[in-house]
Amino acid sequence: MAKYKLAIFDWDGTLLDSINLIVNSIHVTAKDFGLPILDNQSVKNIIGLRLDNAVSKLYPELSAKQLSEYLENYAKNFVEMEKTTPNLYPNVLETLKKLQQKGYLLAIATGKSRIGLDRILGALQLTDFFDATRCADETAGKPNPKMLNELLDYFGLTNKQAVMVGDASFDLQMANNANMDSIAVSYGAQSIEVLKSYSPITIINQFDELPKYLINP
Repeated sequence: MAKYKLAIFDWDGTLLDSINLIVNSIHVTAKDFGLPILDNQSVKNIIGLRLDNAVSKLYPELSAKQLSEYLENYAKNFVEMEKTTPNLYPNVLETLKKLQQKGYLLAIATGKSRIGLDRILGALQLTDFFDATRCADETAGKPNPKMLNELLDYFGLTNKQAVMVGDASFDLQMANNANMDSIAVSYGAQSIEVLKSYSPITIINQFDELPKYLINP
């Protein structure tokens, strides 16, 4: 029987192969502003946060006005680079369809903006694929559990009936804050060692490993 009724997914680095796109957009924007180019892992470590919070962590020296200008420029750079549409990771769509066929509800909880998520879902022809989506600019950002709790309320479920799947510490910490099980993927933004420290029920190396952890033996 199904162990959960609802599977909630992070987007960037979990379903979508977009980590390098985000890192490059941060670097290009930093160069535009004469800011230091940080190492790639430092940038990966903030992926999942709401963008304004992420940039503030990377460049705390920015004033409120400079931060606003940075975010506006980042958005332009990101959209330009995204014209070459990134792909879903291998086996993601097939696995999600299998879960749907088994009756699972599927949702997204992402640090992306609503405009950004809707744009890429449309480009991938997935606009109506998920049962619900929540974005950081319409609720509290990760690791605050508010977006998870809002999804639970929307479906009328408890935290024990859902699982969070993500690639970053913020995803797993958000699940912990909601007292919800989590599953980590190893191919995204952060190392297995970092992911383990947040006690997910398992860490998968390929997305198509997921179904075996969602069904009781």
